[in-house]
Amino acid sequence: MASNNQGRSPRCSFCGRSGNEVKYLIPSQTGTYICDECVEACSTLIEDNDKYLNKGTQGPELSKETLPKPREIKEALDKYVIGQDRAKIALSVAVYNHYKRILAAEEKNKNKNSKKKKFEESITPASEVELSKSNVLLIGPTGVGKTYLAQTLARTLKVPFAIADATTLTEAGYVGEDVENILLRLIQAADFDIEKAEKGIIYIDEIDKISRKSENRSITRDVSGEGVQQALLKIVEGTVSNVPPNGGRKHPNQECIQINTSNILFICGGAFDGLDKIIEKRRGTQLIGFRSEIIKKDPLNASKIYEDVTSHDIVKYGLIPELVGRIPVIVPLDNLDIESLKKIMTEPRNSLVRQYKKIFSFDNIEIEFDNSAVEAIAKEAIQKNTGARGLRSIIENSMMNLMYELPSRDDVEKVIITGDFIENKAEPQLVLKKKDDTV
Repeated sequence: MASNNQGRSPRCSFCGRSGNEVKYLIPSQTGTYICDECVEACSTLIEDNDKYLNKGTQGPELSKETLPKPREIKEALDKYVIGQDRAKIALSVAVYNHYKRILAAEEKNKNKNSKKKKFEESITPASEVELSKSNVLLIGPTGVGKTYLAQTLARTLKVPFAIADATTLTEAGYVGEDVENILLRLIQAADFDIEKAEKGIIYIDEIDKISRKSENRSITRDVSGEGVQQALLKIVEGTVSNVPPNGGRKHPNQECIQINTSNILFICGGAFDGLDKIIEKRRGTQLIGFRSEIIKKDPLNASKIYEDVTSHDIVKYGLIPELVGRIPVIVPLDNLDIESLKKIMTEPRNSLVRQYKKIFSFDNIEIEFDNSAVEAIAKEAIQKNTGARGLRSIIENSMMNLMYELPSRDDVEKVIITGDFIENKAEPQLVLKKKDDTV
């Protein structure tokens, strides 16, 4: 190992670890070093970023041979998403059928170039079966992984992906965002490759927030509710849409980008608060009267009622029948229990526990979350009903003072986070560095 010009032992220029703390220290021509752990972290970051951006020609192009089977898609989702097996199976089947339909149509168009094929068709016209799109509606409370499931699907299939918030959309001509701007985000994700964007995935979040106020059609204009649904209907079903290249409103004499939405997969998601009451009413399980037995609902099992949801229930909630008809696959997601939240915090590659270990390692401090701490964080998330989305805020609030004080101290070697610390019942356990008594 090369020696440092200043007489000090060499350290990694990225994380600050010394040669005794890592396997390798790789020197550069400028006298700086990088350790093997930082090299591995950089390699993982580049790989994940390339997969997410879907830029260039990395990986094989989606074809009949490279299209993963439903079981393979589900196995890929299992690596990133904890639980929700029923939803992952339904999504895997819907996505597989969607892209199989696209690839079959492309293969058929290639075969039509054959003169023999044209001659045969002119004699005996084949009976054509038109396959519809398998757009998906995800129903579940906040923080259960609706958006993350859609993102992971796009990353697995290596197709462009865009997210839109339905609450920001308004009908054309009103203050807000045009529906066509959703398509612009997908085009940008595909690096303005229109052919590639036409096979992408769009996730529309908070779709329940644009439901109309009642099942009956309103006489007055509802520019952020039914009007947006009518505008969404065209692009979800499939149409050639004109998209302003710079976003914003369309105006005359403006050059627009034309994109066909027939093969774009739309995944919509929403919490649909109050939908359980509509389902209970349809099933006749509501209790009325003074002598009715009072039943206390278990919040962890409340989402099980969504397994019986039908298209008619969604229409009753406030989505127009035409739009519901274009989203045939309805997938309910379960509430996350304590065990699922604990796994989310510890098992994934970029889990919160690993992230905080990395943060503290920059100050040469080791941090450990014992089982009681992980369980206490999960219990608090259940109580606050925030799902996995609230885990980070709970950890941040608990450790704010710790992250403020420890970087200024050079005598702390390790911090052990316990359940009592998370619950504000005790201080964290600090392991101090051994003092060197040699003179």
